[in-house]
Amino acid sequence: MQEKLWSKDFIFITLTNFLMYMIHYMLIVTVTVFTINEFHASESIGGLASGIFIIGMLLGRLASGRIVDSLQPKKVLVYGIIFSIITVALYFVMQTLVTLLIVRFIHGVAFGFSSTATGTISSRIVPEARKGEGIGYYALSVTTASAAGPFFGILFNQSFGFRSIFSLSLGVIILAFILALTIQPLPKVEMSVESSPPKGLQAFIQKDAIPISFVLAVIGVAYSSVLSFLSVYTETIHLPTAASFFFIVYAISTFVTRPFTGRIFDQHGPNAIMYPVIIIFAIGLVILSGAQGSWLIALSAIFIGIGYGTIVPSGQAIVVQQAPRHHVGLATSTFYIFLDFGAGFGPFLLGYIITMWGFRALYVAMAVLSLIALALYYFVHGRHVW
Repeated sequence: MQEKLWSKDFIFITLTNFLMYMIHYMLIVTVTVFTINEFHASESIGGLASGIFIIGMLLGRLASGRIVDSLQPKKVLVYGIIFSIITVALYFVMQTLVTLLIVRFIHGVAFGFSSTATGTISSRIVPEARKGEGIGYYALSVTTASAAGPFFGILFNQSFGFRSIFSLSLGVIILAFILALTIQPLPKVEMSVESSPPKGLQAFIQKDAIPISFVLAVIGVAYSSVLSFLSVYTETIHLPTAASFFFIVYAISTFVTRPFTGRIFDQHGPNAIMYPVIIIFAIGLVILSGAQGSWLIALSAIFIGIGYGTIVPSGQAIVVQQAPRHHVGLATSTFYIFLDFGAGFGPFLLGYIITMWGFRALYVAMAVLSLIALALYYFVHGRHVW
């Protein structure tokens, strides 16, 4: 008989994570325009207002990995959300650009702590035999938020003005706080007598998680070309509305395939999933590079949704399975540090490709980069497992 997956705590931690990420995506797609219009800032400063959140998030993840493992993960989650509530409230009273940048940075740090805690809690409460399936369902919270967040952010910004997004964000984060309070504390995981607390860099990075996390960082760079430049690309090819439904199609394709991909991972091992979905992701980028109509944009969204939407939870499942149980939080933190680094700093590098060769060449280059990630996966993990 299969162990129960859909417990109350698993449902609530997944919903909590969805609400947190929804705020993240609502703000990250709208704060650049707000900064430019409200403070008469340049495009580069507007980008900084968006990106400084990711810098704070990386620092939050770096610091939280060890703390989550040494403290009760629920406490880290609750305190992280409390600080998120405070920072979201500060959005209402900021009067200067410097204040906005500081608030965005602190919000990123708080998000780094709370999202590491949700990832750790979900990994711990999912039954071992259903790890790939469970983490896959949990990751749908991020996929759904990546579609719902931009939709509601743009809708509220156009209908009620940007500051209405702050009100919506405050209500959403308070709801996340209420849900987090209902989650049961996890049982304490005792370290073996042979184990000693990690020191130096190993106190912040789980070394066994580095190989797969590096592969995901490369994939993250490739995906950042979609996240950061899709809207501009669709405007240049005279399909301005295509970007708005891309992420809806992306989310639907991920939803439809997630139940199957998680089970395949658990029953047949990571290679049965990782090899095909990385190839599917690369195909989606090639389709996007040659898109001449909205239907090709939608088709690319299907391939990219199946590909990237499966690569990330599968990679997380691998690092969680490899990590000692008392280092699951540190492994989760390491995984997302690398992934966020690739997705966050990729756009700075990819801008040069656009300047020299254009958007279509960018997406072809990212397809090639994805295949390089496939080769990296084989060398660091794939050849060692069935």
